[in-house]
Amino acid sequence: MATTRIGILSDTHLDAVTDYFQKVTQACFADVSMILHAGDLTSLAVLDVFKGKEVHAVHGNMCAQQTCQALPTHKTIAVHGFTIGLVHRVGNSYDFEDRLIELFPEADCIVYGHTHHPACHRIGQTLYMNPGSFFSTGRYGAPPTYGLLEIDGKAMRGSIHQVKP
Repeated sequence: MATTRIGILSDTHLDAVTDYFQKVTQACFADVSMILHAGDLTSLAVLDVFKGKEVHAVHGNMCAQQTCQALPTHKTIAVHGFTIGLVHRVGNSYDFEDRLIELFPEADCIVYGHTHHPACHRIGQTLYMNPGSFFSTGRYGAPPTYGLLEIDGKAMRGSIHQVKP
């Protein structure tokens, strides 16, 4: 079975697609077949740059009303026998990672956003990934980041990368 590469981003906070955003997303996600956007894309137009790829997205707390109506708050995606939970946040705090498993108890991987703080680690058998903030800066001036998830029939591996302008 071939490896599936998935691009993960969150917290783009864009009202419209810019030339710079198109250029950076093409560079970061050129070799992925699927995109997961973990919310706060703000406008649905952000997803237009991923034509030709399978795209899954959820809305976040900063999304426009039209985006909130068009996208779910959370969803589950199956890839090669693995289950991925996708959500922007759970509750109102920035310390909600321990509550994510309650939302996705069967997930092999949980992808979330909101904190602007990248994370890629396991709790038990579950991989937790927060790609950080893709377009705006991370917390305390941290650089923008994104995640990559590789899945084959036997394993799931995640990594965080810095967006290079």
